[in-house]
Amino acid sequence: MDLAGQRVLVVGGSSGIGFGVAAAAAAAGAAVTIASRSAEKVAGAVERLGAGTEGAILDTGDEVGIADFFAGRAAFDHIVVSASQTKVAAVRDLALADAYQSMNSKFWGTYRVARAARITDGGSLTLVSGFLAIRPRKGAAIQGAINGALEALAKGLALEFAPVRVNCVSPGLVATEMFAGLADDARAAMFDNAAARLPVGRVGLPADIAVQVLAFMANPYQSGSVVYLDGGGALV
Repeated sequence: MDLAGQRVLVVGGSSGIGFGVAAAAAAAGAAVTIASRSAEKVAGAVERLGAGTEGAILDTGDEVGIADFFAGRAAFDHIVVSASQTKVAAVRDLALADAYQSMNSKFWGTYRVARAARITDGGSLTLVSGFLAIRPRKGAAIQGAINGALEALAKGLALEFAPVRVNCVSPGLVATEMFAGLADDARAAMFDNAAARLPVGRVGLPADIAVQVLAFMANPYQSGSVVYLDGGGALV
């Protein structure tokens, strides 16, 4: 998938799935902009990717800052939004303030970016949800609801934003820095248990998700799609 000469913005691109997408887009020849609210993380990500990559500070909770960000730049060919901070717990255990903040970060943060984004005709916007939208899990109802809302949003935006194409990728368990806080043995046990259950025999990697995101960018016939990348987890 050749992205030479195209401009790609990855919001939340300083780590995890976002960084995987940024790396893949850069390898495909795109001029990549990594945006995140952490200046330190952005600088580190840009250094890792090297020449041709730009960093920007962007807080998806800041409506005015988002508008200013896009007003000061030419339209992008492709935008990916993977930034979010959520808390997961059973409904009766999760404080309402935390539930509101989780929805504000992942759903409304994406909504704010989409609303202000400037994308070239025929370009693409990709949202990132998660497989809990279709495979609910006890103790994670809020996450499933947020992901389901994002998938519905992607389909609606595909109609509203045409000829810009809008799609959504819905990952299963992906090994990212999000799990760095777990003890090594606990993290290994979690991944091993998941791998034993999944038909593919392993957990996902950011690079796996990036393959699909780049396919969204490259395929001019794909819009309004939600693609589940969960290693076959929804089947078992």
